[in-house]
Amino acid sequence: MSEADGLWQRWQALRRELAHHAYLYHTLDAPIITDHEYDLLWQELLEIERQYPQWQDASSPTQTRGAAPRADLGQVEHQIPMLSLDNVFSVEEFRAFDQRLRERLGRDQALTYVCEPKLDGLAISLRYRNGHLVRAATRGDGLIGEDVTASLAALPSVPKNLLADEPPEEVEIRGEVLMPRAAFVRLNEQAEAQGGRIFANPRNAAAGSVRQLDASVAAERGLEFFAYALAYSSDPLPPQQQAQLALCQRWGFQLAASIAVGQGAEFCEAQHAALLAERERLPYEIDGMVVKVDAVAEQSLLGFVARAPRWAIAWKFPAIEVSTQLLAVDWQVGRTGALTPVAHLRPVNVGGVIISRASLHNIDEIQRMDLHLGDEVILYRAGDVIPKIARSLTASRRDAPIAITLPTHCPVCASPVLRPPGEVVARCSGGLYCPAQRHEALLHFVSRRAMAIDGLGEKWLAMLIRQGRIEHAADIYRLDRDSLLALDRMGEKLADKLLQAIAASRQTTLPRFLYALGIRTVGESTASALATHFLSLEALMDADEAALLRAPDVGPITARWIVTFFAQPHHREIIEALLAAGVHWPPPQVQQSLSGSYVITGTLVSMSRDQARAHLLRLGARVTGSVSAKTGAVIVGHEPGSKKDQAERLGVPILSEDDFLQLLQRHGVTP
Repeated sequence: MSEADGLWQRWQALRRELAHHAYLYHTLDAPIITDHEYDLLWQELLEIERQYPQWQDASSPTQTRGAAPRADLGQVEHQIPMLSLDNVFSVEEFRAFDQRLRERLGRDQALTYVCEPKLDGLAISLRYRNGHLVRAATRGDGLIGEDVTASLAALPSVPKNLLADEPPEEVEIRGEVLMPRAAFVRLNEQAEAQGGRIFANPRNAAAGSVRQLDASVAAERGLEFFAYALAYSSDPLPPQQQAQLALCQRWGFQLAASIAVGQGAEFCEAQHAALLAERERLPYEIDGMVVKVDAVAEQSLLGFVARAPRWAIAWKFPAIEVSTQLLAVDWQVGRTGALTPVAHLRPVNVGGVIISRASLHNIDEIQRMDLHLGDEVILYRAGDVIPKIARSLTASRRDAPIAITLPTHCPVCASPVLRPPGEVVARCSGGLYCPAQRHEALLHFVSRRAMAIDGLGEKWLAMLIRQGRIEHAADIYRLDRDSLLALDRMGEKLADKLLQAIAASRQTTLPRFLYALGIRTVGESTASALATHFLSLEALMDADEAALLRAPDVGPITARWIVTFFAQPHHREIIEALLAAGVHWPPPQVQQSLSGSYVITGTLVSMSRDQARAHLLRLGARVTGSVSAKTGAVIVGHEPGSKKDQAERLGVPILSEDDFLQLLQRHGVTP
């Protein structure tokens, strides 16, 4: 393989990896790597594209901004795109930036710069009309953002009306929403006590809070807004960046601390060093310094590149690294059964914070870094609250290092731990029984597509679990009126309604019951196929892997999860208790009049896809999610996806919705 071929493969892999991490960071607020690690990947991609500029296109992460807005929030088109900033990481890189600007402007003398803390929050655009706040939006992909007006209007630091006697008819303020350190610690402490979501860092906590459909959440969590730019005004604006910031402040906006204005690269270098020293004393997270050309006229002459202005740069701080010793590794079990290793360290001061624990992500990460108990390791915080082990100092390792191994049984409930081939995450198999998974398992059990116990949602389940009234699913059917009325804010009408819903759920179907058990990889389609194939719960519970592999929609991994689930005595005990509590279903009515497999794509008008799937299964057919040369037919509804194209390429028969209805009628089914 040539060097160019190797770089091409690495370039493709980096694009996919960065796009995935951008989606996790910007859209889901759930990053799995630090900002520092992301920056290193981004820089590597940029270097390859500098070497091979013909590979760069508009879809490259080096040319894009943010990520697509979430579909469940209203969308806002930015009249002026919200750009990102390019990064530098060293004095040499910053001096090269300064040199490029002066060359473009044809100037020998020093430029005047504004230096601002790079706030680690969520970029926001605020639109005011005649001084009144009318819209707030996130950056999104830079062109289309998410409408978060209600959340921003709830923040005390966002003026609802500008403090101006004659405000512009239209003006757009841009800034950052962030969560102060103290509010972040308080939020995670509350979440940990209540079994809620733990945020990785204040930035993601702020983003997740702003995107809540309940606007009061943002204010309750102590978010603050800091202005950093005037993007547009219908009135003339001051000709300097510093004067525009001062105008924002007069209008009622707060600015970040330690904003400084001076001339030349040397001034910026001194300011960067001062801000880095001040970093840990600030009440909020910063991850660098933003440097902007002060003169708006010079900004206009310098212009923009695809994703960023030429006249501004983010000078990132280095990751904070120290060495310490890895003393032990505990395995925590998450709400979905995932086992996560947690490193216990010799306590060490990292950037003013005493650190004694760090996440190790998974066993693959441990093996990749060749970590052993007793190792001296490098620990760093790159603007993140949760520290990370970067590497092991193997040169200092003792003669007989102790290996770190994945537990064979759950440390909480002792159920077998499974890690299917090719999967990164190892999981406890005791989902219906394991105390660590109890809340998640019960939420799934009562959900609409499972046992459909309407009204028994997350809040009531959490109370019942906390009070010890529910340990397992069967305990739901032992609840009475008195136990429900003992819950805070539970009234008589609601208690009666819940008891009626619980009673109604006793009559269900075998596919729903199997799905409600929460067996790993057994979704609704597989549950229906299992019910149709085995006809009874008893036959399924006694089936071995070979028998399961003969059922539709069941592969080796699913078969192993099913066998492991039913092999555990505590799972069988819970199932027996559910049946004893009156949970029952009619035997499935299966007509073996259809054979082969079917795929459904697009939206059906006469029925839901679930109903169509159920009709096919009752007639003895198999329903799969992917098209192959062996597929019997593809049923195509409105706005079909790529599966229709795959069927056409493979020569698989295509049935319209009318064709499908006629097929059902020929086999005695009237939808």
